[in-house]
Amino acid sequence: MSNPAISEHFLVEGMTCNHCVASVTEEVSAIEGVESVSVDLEVGGASRVIVTSDAPIPVETILAAMSEAGYPKATVGR
Repeated sequence: MSNPAISEHFLVEGMTCNHCVASVTEEVSAIEGVESVSVDLEVGGASRVIVTSDAPIPVETILAAMSEAGYPKATVGR
């Protein structure tokens, strides 16, 4: 029996376009165990990023990937 998917929510300031979405999606998707990345782009505000994985991934790992994509001020959201 497979484990249920785990979803973590993050808020990312400063994303303004689809290229921003692609950068975050690419970096976070490269983390082992990540099944999907969904971004709700909110220009001028905090965009919501939902990361779904098959096993727990340390929040620090995901935040580091977002920082690598150019968004060092990402935070855990709900």
